[in-house]
Amino acid sequence: MNRSSLLDRMAVNSRERAAAARAREAEGALFARASITDDPPALALDRFDIIAELKLRSPALGDLAAGGFDLETQLAAYAAGGAAAVSVLTEPDEFKGSLRDLERAAALLRPRGIPVMRKDFLTEPYQVLEARAAGAGGVLVIAAMLTDTEMEALIDCASDCGLFVLLEAFDERDLERIAEVATIKPARPNAPLLVGVNSRNLHTLAVEYERFAVLASQLPAGLPAVAESGIDTAEQLREVASLGYAAALVGSALMRAPSPAAQLASFIAAGRGRDDGDRPCS
Repeated sequence: MNRSSLLDRMAVNSRERAAAARAREAEGALFARASITDDPPALALDRFDIIAELKLRSPALGDLAAGGFDLETQLAAYAAGGAAAVSVLTEPDEFKGSLRDLERAAALLRPRGIPVMRKDFLTEPYQVLEARAAGAGGVLVIAAMLTDTEMEALIDCASDCGLFVLLEAFDERDLERIAEVATIKPARPNAPLLVGVNSRNLHTLAVEYERFAVLASQLPAGLPAVAESGIDTAEQLREVASLGYAAALVGSALMRAPSPAAQLASFIAAGRGRDDGDRPCS
């Protein structure tokens, strides 16, 4: 399996973090803690939706949380703007995230009926349990850095925990593998599977926006598709919606927006083909 050096490095770091966490808390104890955590809100997708991302840093763009940044204010803006879900980076080195960020987001957004998703370089079920214990409603699973067996184990754990899974692809082979795994591990009603196409070139970190169109015809049938990375204009939202994507995951554009709530609402409107998608954000 060809994997980028970035994913290789992230996989190694992820396994080390999981081992360290397991040394602090046995898997049985973590499972017990996850089992008594309040159920997260269910993911509900409309005609076109946005998964808004809480991302403090990007390897491609650097720091995204400017001076005076307040996590709870940003999350409240996402709720006000109409986010279907909120993706929270928990990788600590390249993205400066943490499980504490996920926990805070879940606590704030649960009363508003908005699930949060753990976005990280997950390699084993223990980390899915960590997400559930923190209050997450979903997890990201990156096909390119996992074997089929590893991917299936993460899906099984997420399904048992009632979490949705966003299965991320970078190319045709990833989509083929995701389609095969989804056939073997069909989604449960309370734990849907989504497929994501990431337009980021992991070798150069450049965005290859045309990938959304190139791969659109190869998206697995029956899985809602999510366009990921590099989307920052209303026109791009209209385009990915027209290609059949059910949602887009947007992070950097919202983190840098003067008014994240207004920007998010504008993006949703654009994806749904409404005129207010053209209005400037205040």
